[in-house]
Amino acid sequence: MIPTLLGIMLVSFVIIQFVPGGPVEKMIAELQGHGTSATARLSGGGGDMGGAMSGGQSSARQNSNYKGAQGLDPEFIKELEAMYGFDKPTHVRFLDMIGNYLTFNLGDSYYRDVGVLELVLEKMPVSISLGLWSTLLIYLISIPLGIRKAVHDGSRFDIWTSVTVFVGYAIPSFMFAILLIILFAGGRYWDIFPLRGLSSDGWEDMSMIEAALDYAWHIVLPTAAMVVSGFASLTMLTKNSFLDEIGKQYVLTARAKGLPENKVLYGHIFRNAMLIVIAGFPALFISVFFTGSLLIEVIFSLDGLGLLSYESIINRDYPVVLGTLYIFSLMSLVMHLLRDLVYVWIDPRIDFESRG
Repeated sequence: MIPTLLGIMLVSFVIIQFVPGGPVEKMIAELQGHGTSATARLSGGGGDMGGAMSGGQSSARQNSNYKGAQGLDPEFIKELEAMYGFDKPTHVRFLDMIGNYLTFNLGDSYYRDVGVLELVLEKMPVSISLGLWSTLLIYLISIPLGIRKAVHDGSRFDIWTSVTVFVGYAIPSFMFAILLIILFAGGRYWDIFPLRGLSSDGWEDMSMIEAALDYAWHIVLPTAAMVVSGFASLTMLTKNSFLDEIGKQYVLTARAKGLPENKVLYGHIFRNAMLIVIAGFPALFISVFFTGSLLIEVIFSLDGLGLLSYESIINRDYPVVLGTLYIFSLMSLVMHLLRDLVYVWIDPRIDFESRG
């Protein structure tokens, strides 16, 4: 886990160094008249930088590594670099970042004037709730459907449900989300569900039941968009696991003893067939949480980690980009560790030690 985490952060850090339009370039562009937020930021951070800006524009010094910086005083550019921490060598900045991350000191956002860890903790409940509800519904749909498909393998029911499953799998979640908005959120047909957020105005003043119903009303469409594209693989995994167990000798022996079919199916086959399905829960949650939540949160304006990551990338807010990536990666590795532990807990015959 440790070298994997270090590798993820190293690759991401190196890539970010080559991304054009970093925070220094963005600040320069805004100071040159392409935006206003930089001026507000500098006016609160000290008038000496504004003076360096105005004095630099009238100077003839022009050599700079930043696009649009011609005519600015090099000393002013150095002050900008120091503001964003770019005055140190690249390897020193990376080592400092890793040292801080070990104590969960993720730094401060460039533009939000708040700590990255505080931002992550603030946004995390939205993403976790979306991931948990989606994963729960995927299991509630996929396991019974997969078992029924295995029992009726090759039947008309199996064929038509397979078509439905693969059509759902082929539709990207963000495309299905747009379709749901068109159909049910006032896009073109019915205006049944809300389009944005997870709560209505005045949510704090609602009773517990009203608040729960309001939350459920808001989460229907984003959850449905994530479930449709996520239940196909688990359905087929469940079916294939049961089919594999159905053909084994212990099942034939149980049937030969005259045991009822339900007793054979749920008393003998179910436990063995469900090993891989149950143990895969952490990995499925991570998949839904990471790959599904980003676009869904953006489309439905859900104020979670996915939307935060997207906005941070657009704004080149590097501490937030790297901080959220660190949290994502750490959670993913921990969940994969839990998956392996669940394998061993469910079936003690499994172990991961090497054999000579």
